[in-house]
Amino acid sequence: MPEIRAILTDIEGTTSSLDFVKDVLFPYARKRLPVFVSTHADRPDVQHWLHEAAKEAELVSATQQEMIDLLQHWIDLDRKSTALKALQGLIWEEGYAAGEFKAHVYPEVPARLRQWRADGLRLYVYSSGSVPAQQLFFGHSEAGDLAPLFAGFFDTETGPKRVADSYLRIAEAIGEAPGHILFLSDVVEELDAARAAGLRTTLIARAPARCPADATHPCVSDFDAVASG
Repeated sequence: MPEIRAILTDIEGTTSSLDFVKDVLFPYARKRLPVFVSTHADRPDVQHWLHEAAKEAELVSATQQEMIDLLQHWIDLDRKSTALKALQGLIWEEGYAAGEFKAHVYPEVPARLRQWRADGLRLYVYSSGSVPAQQLFFGHSEAGDLAPLFAGFFDTETGPKRVADSYLRIAEAIGEAPGHILFLSDVVEELDAARAAGLRTTLIARAPARCPADATHPCVSDFDAVASG
């Protein structure tokens, strides 16, 4: 079996609690979205992502309030929209900067990430959250600034997480053969797509979840149990 040279990890449910995203980040973005859009609508990046959201919703034209209502509805649905995730990231940037929250990471994650780096492994993130949001997340974690441990970040601009071609694009981008990359996630369908692309995979089943008896991927309860050799 090829040696592992790089580890690609999901965030929600893998490095960090789903509850932090659902109970802290999403409500924060939803509450501040109206003021953010109204006060930053002239910013080129905000204009770009509002345009992309309108295009995704197949809206020929929309008022600012209609766009706010649409985006808040998407937040409620946890829609995997690249435009929404980018706008959420811009809002979260203000929250992190103001010290209103710090990103949750599971207790063993920081030390395990550092050990993998010390072992010579390159670390990458692949999440539905935008790349800037990922960088903010790890840059303002409860364990301090973890962002420098990662060699790169990928979001859904690379492609959907349940599509094999997305993982082939990531392998090409980092210059590594798929068989030398280990992907970690709590979502079986994502792992299936990664394996179809040739990546090695491990299912992370955080308590109270348990590894299924009929698991189709190697399964562990935390990062300390991941076989990275």
